[in-house]
Amino acid sequence: MQLQKPGIRVLGIAESFSDREQSCLCGVVMRRDLHIDGFVFGNVTVGGDDATSEILKMVQALNRQDINLIMLSGCVIAWYNIIDPAYIYAKTKIPVIGVSYEESDGLEEHITRHFPHNEKKILMYRALGIRTPVTLANGHTLYARGWGLTDQELARSCRIFTHHGKIPEPLRVGRLCARSYMKSVMQYTCAGK
Repeated sequence: MQLQKPGIRVLGIAESFSDREQSCLCGVVMRRDLHIDGFVFGNVTVGGDDATSEILKMVQALNRQDINLIMLSGCVIAWYNIIDPAYIYAKTKIPVIGVSYEESDGLEEHITRHFPHNEKKILMYRALGIRTPVTLANGHTLYARGWGLTDQELARSCRIFTHHGKIPEPLRVGRLCARSYMKSVMQYTCAGK
C-alpha cells in the first residue's frame, strides 16, 4: 500500500447504537489531506449477525475503485454483532483495519453469557485475533487489528489519519454522522410520521 500518496482514500465505518433493534452505520470516504468525498449509510441488527454483509453492501453501493483502505470503529458492534474483516478483505481486496480505543481482557466471557448457545459468535470473535497497541504521534495509544497489510502499514495508517485524541478522523466523522442520522430517524419515528 502506498501510504505516502496524498490522494490515498480510506473508507471509515462507524456506528450509532441505541436500545432499538437497528444500529446505524455511516461510511465516510476521506483522503489523507482530510478532504471528504463520499458517504454511505447502512443498518445492522442489534445482537444479530448481519454486520459483515451490510458493510459489503455499503462498499458495493459506493461503487468506487479508489478506496485504498477500510477502517472499522470496532470489530464487534451493535451489541455483539461481530464483523468478519478477513472475509471483507477477501471479497473486496481492500485492506481492513479494526480499531478500538481501550485496553481490555476481551469480550469472550460477555458473548458467552449473553449468547450461551451461539458457538458461531464465539468462533467469529476468536478468529479476530489479538489487537496490536499503536502509539500515535500525539502520544495516545489505540488498539488495532489488520487484514491485508503489514504491522508497519497498520500503525502508519492509524498515525496518518489520527490528528487529535485517539480516534482516526474518518471514524470520528463517521460516528458523528451516524449519530445525527440515528437521531433524525428516531425523531421522525417518534413523531408518528
